[in-house]
Amino acid sequence: MDQSSLKTLGHRIRERRKTLGWTQETLADTAKIDRSYIGSVERGERNLTFTVLCQICMALSCDVAALTADLPEPPR
Repeated sequence: MDQSSLKTLGHRIRERRKTLGWTQETLADTAKIDRSYIGSVERGERNLTFTVLCQICMALSCDVAALTADLPEPPR
């Protein structure tokens, strides 16, 4: 996945988290992931594994498809 797609994924995770009214810490605790890792995912700095993505999706009560639709983005 290219950097642009990682940033898009991170933005979608952040938006879903904020919709729930959660802090990064709340998401991290619920997903059993370190808070600083969540921050780096939301900034598009991490190429997270499918397992971690599933943990995040379970915590956010959404499926993987909801966060990854149209990813990777087509080249410009």
